[in-house]
Amino acid sequence: MAPIPVVQHPPLARPPTFRPPQNGGARASDSDSESEDEHYVISEESRQVRERQEKAMQELLIKRRAAAIAVPTNDKSVRDRLRRLGDPITLFGEQEMERRARLAQLMARLDIGGQLDRLLQAYEEDAAPRDEVDEEELQYPFFTEGPRALREARIEIARFSIKRAAVRIQRAKRRRDDPDEDVEAETKWALKQAKGMVLDCSNFGDDRPLTGCSFSRDGKILATCSLSGVTKLWEMPQVTNTISVLKDHKERATDVVFSPVNDILATASADRTAKLWRTDGTLLKTFEGHLDRLARVAFHPSGRYLGTTSFDKTWRLWDVNTGAELLLQEGHSRSVYGIAFQQDGALAASSGLDSLARVWDLRTGRSILVFQGHIKPVLTVNFSPNGYHLASGGEDNQCRIWDLRMRKSLYIIPAHANLVSQVKYEPQEGYFLATASYDMKVNIWSGRDFSLVKSLAGHESKVASLDITADSSCIATVSHDRTIKLWTSSSNEEEEDDEGRETMDVDL
Repeated sequence: MAPIPVVQHPPLARPPTFRPPQNGGARASDSDSESEDEHYVISEESRQVRERQEKAMQELLIKRRAAAIAVPTNDKSVRDRLRRLGDPITLFGEQEMERRARLAQLMARLDIGGQLDRLLQAYEEDAAPRDEVDEEELQYPFFTEGPRALREARIEIARFSIKRAAVRIQRAKRRRDDPDEDVEAETKWALKQAKGMVLDCSNFGDDRPLTGCSFSRDGKILATCSLSGVTKLWEMPQVTNTISVLKDHKERATDVVFSPVNDILATASADRTAKLWRTDGTLLKTFEGHLDRLARVAFHPSGRYLGTTSFDKTWRLWDVNTGAELLLQEGHSRSVYGIAFQQDGALAASSGLDSLARVWDLRTGRSILVFQGHIKPVLTVNFSPNGYHLASGGEDNQCRIWDLRMRKSLYIIPAHANLVSQVKYEPQEGYFLATASYDMKVNIWSGRDFSLVKSLAGHESKVASLDITADSSCIATVSHDRTIKLWTSSSNEEEEDDEGRETMDVDL
């Protein structure tokens, strides 16, 4: 056999091994990245979602860090810290708590951003002892020293308030413990009377829009004031006969109020003065001192003192007997509009265009409570007869109920479709409260659960003011339509209530 020929195959080629490029590596990486981008293209929507998530996580981290950072509580220290960190010490309309929160956010951002050197430097400057003493602190004390008459007035107010508070507490205990006292029945009776309120009479009060009204302590006289600067006293119950006309203000009258202890009344005006009158039209005193137009005026429950608010950012306390200015109280950052005194006489409340309501202790002169919640100017405040509830209303169309014991808002009433011009509690037990508004309505709310009891509609323009008689049987309202309207409970419901129920316990 012939031998089989052996076929020589060429050796198998090895796969090429990868070696890192020595030259031109940058080009290779660029080409690789370009090829990757071609395969993994992120859409614009996905990119935006990722940015939003990263931003939300960053904000959450900043909030957590800001809550853990120690921030000064003193406003002066907060301003100093902001100045050292290169941030504005205050912004337009910024309040103390907002400024402190801004400092906490700034410090958190610096800490997260790794800028600890600036932060530690600020800490060191705060901790370093200061050899230099601020000359301003030596020249000006932290309080304003008042006259001797103010000290005597504070003592008199303290004595008066102690007696009134004791009577109020004793009455509350009696109503709670006495089995003959049926508070629930009295409340239902009062609310039923309020629900039966109807228009009793209406009359033109002036040639110009009316701005304020007030009942005398016995309810026999109604005082009204208007933009003409004239205050008129009307005979109740039909307001058809004018008792007297008070003319002395040079500009529009903004408010009028009767004394709770006698038949004198006070008026406020845009001419920067308040005046004290007798019911026969005799001018007793003129209170001068405010630097801008007056808004509201209120008597202290003792009848010895008068409070006035003004657009000069202050409210003032006057001695009715001497006409002297006892107290010039600052505290609001914008114009002060509303003022009210607690029935005990120990506290006063003021409200202003800075959206705040402040409570002042007249015995010490301190601002003991600051109520923040309204988002627009607060135009009116009023204390409940129970002594610990305060109602406020303003341009945010709301009426807020504040609890002085819990130091917070108790209830928010979406009261009207326009600004709330005035709020008043029923003066005996606070069974209900009434709110006047520029939506041309007056609403009555339950003092128990703050539900709507009755809506009084009849005015053809803005309702500027209202007042309630001492026995809660009549509500007077005045409006820019120049009319006075009296609202009373219908006679049919009064007769039905009298047949099967005792009358409400009223202290006159």
